[in-house]
Amino acid sequence: MKKNMGSADRIIRFLLAAAVLILFFTDVISGTLAIVLLAVAGIFVLTSFVSFCPLYAPFGLSTCKVKPKTEG
Repeated sequence: MKKNMGSADRIIRFLLAAAVLILFFTDVISGTLAIVLLAVAGIFVLTSFVSFCPLYAPFGLSTCKVKPKTEG
């Protein structure tokens, strides 16, 4: 599994997941919406930890910085 998420992408996903958790625990969101958003937040946390987004792969997207190859 090749990494396809950069640092900024990982941080944004983690912050969005944290925001959903805060909204849930302060009872701003509830019911079906809360369950759906918590599932998405869990996916965001998981993908940010492994630096791989399965939705990026089929489209060839990557937010990782490309390291230049050194000749030698």
